[in-house]
This record gives sequence, structure tokens and C-alpha cells, in this order.
Amino acid sequence: MLRRFPFLFLVMFLFAGSALAAEPTGMAQRVTQGLHSLYPELDALYQQLHQTPELSTQEAKTAAKMAERLSALGFTVTQKVGGHGVVGVLRNGSGPTVMLRTDLDGLPVEEKTGLPYASKATAKDASGQTVPVMHACGHDVHMTAWVGAATLLARSKDQWRGTLVMVGQPAEEQGSGARAMLADGLFKRFPKPDFALAIHDLATGEAGTVEYVPEYALASVDSVDVTLYGKGGHGAYPHLTVDPILLAARTVMAFQTIVSRERDPLEPAVVTVGSIHGGTKHNIIPDEVKLQLTVRSYKPEVRQRILSAIERIAKAESQAAGSPRAPDIAVTEGTPATYNDPVLMKRVQEALVRALGAQNVRLGKPTMGGEDFSEYGRAGVPSAMVWVGAVEPSKYQEAQKSGVALPSLHSPLFAPDRERTLRTGVTTLTHAALELLGRP
Repeated sequence: MLRRFPFLFLVMFLFAGSALAAEPTGMAQRVTQGLHSLYPELDALYQQLHQTPELSTQEAKTAAKMAERLSALGFTVTQKVGGHGVVGVLRNGSGPTVMLRTDLDGLPVEEKTGLPYASKATAKDASGQTVPVMHACGHDVHMTAWVGAATLLARSKDQWRGTLVMVGQPAEEQGSGARAMLADGLFKRFPKPDFALAIHDLATGEAGTVEYVPEYALASVDSVDVTLYGKGGHGAYPHLTVDPILLAARTVMAFQTIVSRERDPLEPAVVTVGSIHGGTKHNIIPDEVKLQLTVRSYKPEVRQRILSAIERIAKAESQAAGSPRAPDIAVTEGTPATYNDPVLMKRVQEALVRALGAQNVRLGKPTMGGEDFSEYGRAGVPSAMVWVGAVEPSKYQEAQKSGVALPSLHSPLFAPDRERTLRTGVTTLTHAALELLGRP
């Protein structure tokens, strides 16, 4: 017996260790079993949200719907944080604080999907013009998955410990909502998270799958306004003028060398002139031309060098043209680069492999799009955003074979594969949260 005891003890120890290692998976599966019965309610919510989008900074009714859902689940809810922001707090003993964020706003896009629940909403924009409104970026998907995860987690408090902070953020499309909520005391008035999580639907990804991108995932976004000055006059007598249109043409071309000749090819960056305005008539040389640029990069030092190069080139070209005055250059910061904490992302990725299967969890690629979810990471909270595929699998496979582009985000034709996308979104947020929250 004395000889056999160490062996038996070792077997019991290994069995116990195996059971402990498997517990997070079993626990998470028990929590998400409730998704099947919950789904019809979520589907109805999604269609309702899709039909009633609101523009950035106008999300009052949408925010009220989110607040009502959280209140019914037992969250302590505060509204009008940084505009129409919603914060719900659910305390459940000692443990980590995990924040789940969704965006609330729609876009001034006329929906052309032909769906029976297509948006026919309109609203007045900031200039007072009546515009169509659509959830063309999938924020209705994000909200529905967010409500689903909040519901499953609130109904299974015996399976986790800690504090869950649900954040419904306005004005993501303007890049101002996260900053407004932080400025209004998001991390001072409410528990500061140990981790922040979000999802974003993916118009190039297969529904039922997710993609993760460690470290830099989305670019910083800056808007640059450049006004170039000339000396106006008659188009028949150009020698008596300083032509700002010719100056603008040279300047636009010179801007293209910033990325192609001044940047390391291994450091991604984009400089795009999206708007040029000057002149009123065929035979009049104007006094000025206005340019509008978007600048994208990942690293802060790269961003600063590009902005400095834009200023240097605009001033040099103006001087070379004999411009009567130096150009005016104004930079408006949109959003910083989104950085997915690699340690956090590794934990989330492993949890999603257990939940969805390794074949459905894929390494994605960084893009030059922007997202103000980045502000929470910059405020000192380890953050991770996961991409949730939204394309019906057969359409995805067909597009892969044919090379024909699928409707993109912000397209009037964008329509997620509803059920697969929503179920995957709920599962992703729920399992990621459970990975980070404490154990009973």
C-alpha cells in the first residue's frame, strides 16, 4: 500500500488538474447555452434597431433602448454620459472589472438592400439638411450582441466574479464619442476597467468566424485642411497673376512623395487628398484653393513626421510659386491608432478557439480604417477589439473564387448575414468576458 499511494496520489492530482483546466470552457459553455432561447428576442431587437438608426450626437432614442435593457437586467444605469452615452454597472463580488463597449450611431446613407426591415429613417444633419440614415457600419449588430452578452452574463452571476461595465458610446462615426465620455468622467465616476473589449462586424469576413489582430489593428486618423493663396486675375493674362490652381496641382503631386519617398516602406501610412476647391469660372484665375486631406498611420512618430512633411511641402511650393502669403494649415485629430494589447488578445483568442473552434478563429490583418475605441487604450486600459465576420458563407466563398468585391462597410448595400453574425457576436463578447472575469 505504501508503494502504491504515491502513484494513486499522482493520478488524483493529475485528474484534478485536468478538471480545473477544463473548468473555464465548461463554465462558458453553460453560460452561452442560454443563447438559443434568447435569440428570437435578440433578432427582434436587431430588426428594430436597424429600422430606427440615429445620426451621431442624436442617439437619444437608441440610448434609451439600451438603458432600458440594462436596467431590466439589474444593472445600475446612468444616461447622458458625454452626450447620449449609457453606462451600466453590475457588481458581483470581488474580481476584475471588465468593460464591454458598443457604439450607437448610424450614418447618413440611404439604404438600398431591399430587406423587408430596411431603414427608411431620415434626420436633419448638423447643417440642417434632411438626410437618410442607415446602420451601414453594423452598429445595430454591435448593440444587439452587446445586449445579448449582458443578458447571458447577468443571468449567470453564479459563474463569475467581478464587475461588469457596459458602455453604450455615441458619436463613434465622428470619432468624438469616446473622448466625450472620458471627459465626462467615464473612468472616474464609474469603476475603471482592468480590461476593455469590443467587437466590430467585418464586411469581408465569413459569418460564423472571427478575426483577431494583435498590436496595431486600425490606423490613427487626422484631417488636414490646407488653403493655398495666389493672386487672381483674367485667365487670358496669366503672367499678371499667381495661379493657385497650378500651385495646388504641384502641391498635391508633391504630397504623394511623402509616403513613396520619405517613409520606410515597412511603416504603413496613407496621405490622400480627398477634396480640392478653387475657382468660379473658365476664364478667372482665383485668389485661393482649398485642399482637404486624410492622413493615416499607426505609430505616433510616423504620424508626426507626415504632418510635418505636409506643412513643409505646402510652404515650399507656395514660396516657389511666388505666393503672396504662406498657406494656412489646420490639423484636426480624428482618432488615435487602435492598439490591441497582445497579452489580452492572446487570452481572448484562446477563449474564442475553445468557444468557436480553431477553424473559425483566424488571424486578421491591420487596416487603415479608424475607430475611437482606441481612446480607452490610450487612457490606460488594456483593450482588444475582435472582428466578427458578417458575410453569408456561400456568398463569401463565391466572392473568394470570383474576386468580385462584396459590399463594404458604409455601403448602402451592406447587409450582414443576420443570425450567424449575431450569434457569433454574442458568443464572442460573452466568452471573452468570462475569460477575464473572476471564478466563483
